[in-house]
Amino acid sequence: MYTQRTSGLTQDQAAAQKKWYVIDGTDKVVGRLATEIADLLRGKLKAQYTPNIDTGDFVILTNCEKVRFTGNKLENKTYNWHTGFIGGLKTRTAKEQLERHPELIMMKAVERMLPKGALGRKQLKKFKVFKGEAHGHEAQNPEAYTPKN
Repeated sequence: MYTQRTSGLTQDQAAAQKKWYVIDGTDKVVGRLATEIADLLRGKLKAQYTPNIDTGDFVILTNCEKVRFTGNKLENKTYNWHTGFIGGLKTRTAKEQLERHPELIMMKAVERMLPKGALGRKQLKKFKVFKGEAHGHEAQNPEAYTPKN
């Protein structure tokens, strides 16, 4: 079987070096937090980073309902989706989305910062978002990560 090389490591060895990080989203700005999470998922902070290979780590975000927006984004920013039916365009403000589905705010913010295509979808699967402090990944021994901003 052919294994792709990444900076002197096989793809299997690179997968074995993946870490788990847990980030607390309390009072963090959505966009700034999303950029740091996207960098961790892509592996841009590692020496063996290669753009076309998934060398990133796993990220767990807790307290996603406590993130904040800057400026007037809470009232002015909208999240749109389509039901698939005629005239089925649905819209919610950021405030409504934060009350109903706060995990989708961070998922969409990070998803839009990752590469489009199969690699980006693979990297997004390594991102876990939870409301509240509890998460089900204690067995992976995640390290606490504090974002710079």
